[in-house]
Amino acid sequence: MSVPVPRGPAVATPPAARVPRRRERGVAGLLLAGPFALLLAGTVLAPVLYALYLSLFTERLAGLGFDGPRQVFTAMGNYAAVLGDRAFHDSLGNVALFALVHIPVMLGAALLLALLLDSAVVRLRQLWSLAVFLPHVVPVVIGGLVWAYLYSPGIGPLAAVLPFDPLSDVGVLPSVVNMATWQWTGYNMVVFYTALQAVPREVVEAARADGAGPVRVALSVKVPMVRPTAFVALVFTVIGSLQLFTEPLVLRGFTGSVTSTWTPSLYVYEAAFIAGDHGRAAAASVLLAVVCAALSALVMRLSARRSG
Repeated sequence: MSVPVPRGPAVATPPAARVPRRRERGVAGLLLAGPFALLLAGTVLAPVLYALYLSLFTERLAGLGFDGPRQVFTAMGNYAAVLGDRAFHDSLGNVALFALVHIPVMLGAALLLALLLDSAVVRLRQLWSLAVFLPHVVPVVIGGLVWAYLYSPGIGPLAAVLPFDPLSDVGVLPSVVNMATWQWTGYNMVVFYTALQAVPREVVEAARADGAGPVRVALSVKVPMVRPTAFVALVFTVIGSLQLFTEPLVLRGFTGSVTSTWTPSLYVYEAAFIAGDHGRAAAASVLLAVVCAALSALVMRLSARRSG
């Protein structure tokens, strides 16, 4: 017969022993976050600070100019020059028109394709998703060259089929929209399709049991549940639209309708590497970053209101 042995009260860990454990956890956390912090500082923070520094200076010749250009502090002079430049205003207008057409068309097509893949109507889903995603794998320069030759009169068939010249002053904007939409629809379709896979199936089955058809289920059940994903995709698409660079740069070699300052990114490229005005280029880059941040904050605020 075993006799129960009374147990004494649990001994509490003294506060002095907890301090080393907390310190060890803090050191471990710093070691784990150290590589990311160094990478962030080297690839993001340092270039941003250097761009801010360059935007406050400009190069000017002193005297007869035999000593070469000297850096002169101009404070907000470069920002005033960029904001007063008509070419910069036109580039923002071109990007705004591009975004107004590209964003709803591309995101709408991506969401529609994702809904079709998620439904039971489409067969061979993996094959169709791969076929739509393949244009995103093609490098932007290669895809741009292919489309440029398709647009070129006398070489490509599109110039003879379309009712307008795709490389003219009027047709170059739809041509760039088509190139960007072809490049990014598959990527966003995969994003939406992944979000649709997380929609609870019991909710969909309940809607079908209530008599809702496929279209009603898609619009009233699936689309509202992937709304946060749609807002995230919208933010990245807005930022990417403002940074439009490769497609017009490729088309510039095939048409005179795309100037060297057709987009803000081309404006920065022309100022930095052609005109050699690094201060003006840095100021334009900072202003473009401010516009991207403001629009992203606006979209995220609208997303928070709709979610709330």
